[in-house]
Amino acid sequence: MGLQNTMRALADPIRREILNMLKSGRRSAGEITDHFSVTGASISRHLSVLKEADLIRDKREGKFIFYELNASVLEEIMLWISDLKGENDDKE
Repeated sequence: MGLQNTMRALADPIRREILNMLKSGRRSAGEITDHFSVTGASISRHLSVLKEADLIRDKREGKFIFYELNASVLEEIMLWISDLKGENDDKE
């Protein structure tokens, strides 16, 4: 995975919006593409970056590809950020 790839993937507003779409459940590539006013090729590239960062998973069903969140990577990032902020320190 790598934190650098994850942060790069999260840096783009379109990729963040794709993640927001997927938090309510899996979506087909077509549904995702229809939501944006950019080309299908551009969305395909964004999906590839998210997959490389392990933020999403895909599954082919017939001629369709469905995408869903990989919440475990997001949880790891949240734990890292909490640790960075000192939220996991013992408070006495």
